[in-house]
Amino acid sequence: MNIIKVGVIGTGFIGKAHIEGIRRVPGLEVWAVAEQNREQLEKSVKELSIPRGYNNYTDLIEDPEIQSVHICVPNNLHYRIAKAALLAGKHVVCEKPLAVTTSEANELASLASDRALVTAVHYNLRFYPVIRYARDLIKQGKLGRFFTVHGSYLQDWLLLETDYNWRLESGSGGKSRAFADIGTHWIDMISFITGKEIVKVFSEMKTLHPERKRPKKEISTFSNSKMDLENEYESIPIDTEDMAVILFEFRDNTIGNLIVNQMAAGRKNRLAFEIYGEKCSISWNSEVPDELNIGYRDKPNEVFFRDPSVINNQTFNYTDLPASHNEGFSDAIKKFNEEFYSFVRHPDLFTERKPDFATFKEGALEVKLCDKVVESSKSKMWIKL
Repeated sequence: MNIIKVGVIGTGFIGKAHIEGIRRVPGLEVWAVAEQNREQLEKSVKELSIPRGYNNYTDLIEDPEIQSVHICVPNNLHYRIAKAALLAGKHVVCEKPLAVTTSEANELASLASDRALVTAVHYNLRFYPVIRYARDLIKQGKLGRFFTVHGSYLQDWLLLETDYNWRLESGSGGKSRAFADIGTHWIDMISFITGKEIVKVFSEMKTLHPERKRPKKEISTFSNSKMDLENEYESIPIDTEDMAVILFEFRDNTIGNLIVNQMAAGRKNRLAFEIYGEKCSISWNSEVPDELNIGYRDKPNEVFFRDPSVINNQTFNYTDLPASHNEGFSDAIKKFNEEFYSFVRHPDLFTERKPDFATFKEGALEVKLCDKVVESSKSKMWIKL
């Protein structure tokens, strides 16, 4: 098997998760990382045993050894880096959102198509085995006609006014924060599971801390640091939302709602959905990733536990561990990489089936949806996509 050498741009929380996920797939090698902070770069190269380190993304992209690039930096940098990588002939995995404007995202999707390169937006949550099973149930018609779809994505890492991260700043993260950061994960998952397309939205977005205290010392995403912030912060006005409530309608007139909240005390990282059909319902939440609840009117409800020995053939390839050995966030990243790099190795797969990862085309649709959610909140009106 030929080794595919991969470059990772950004070595923060999600960059390290990418590095681990890449290394878990046979035939892949993390060849280089790029990091603007030289001290962080040197630390990452040494601690993670990476052959090459670059102080800027351009040098990494120009490395002729590298075939594929993973972009794990703030949102406002996604467009320029992805474009440079595509023009250099590299396959690209980009963290969500693909870009901060619809025009930028559309340009990247078009460029990827023209260059015939494999591209993906890292919506790894599609790759939980039980999510695959839920999708297959729907495709088999087990739910019957859809009635409603409900859900939430809840976190508490930005609960306090002293909680701070670059995502709070529209200049780095874009005009939407909570919805663009985690709400799009939920929308992507529901669209993937149901195969349905959202055609209009109505939203309300709220900034619950209009001003936050930014630490003068840098802290990491999801940090639980107890550092003394007395006289070590500066007050910063916030122009991105802490929470959002979205009503939406699919093309077949099915309606649904979603609440996204990054100030939900006690919820660390909980994505949940409920889908109600005429025959039964299904529900799932990411804090119990190996269980799918199936609800009935005329017989006892069921709890499906992920178990490779009884799971259907369509889902079997997306699970590795025996029953009662939970497969979670990191395993979903591994499965994402297995799927992505199977298409890198065998481009002819595109003629056989649609990839299970979100392409740049789908990523561009998510950015468009973000724009419409923001527009709806400002106008207080239903907005068509």
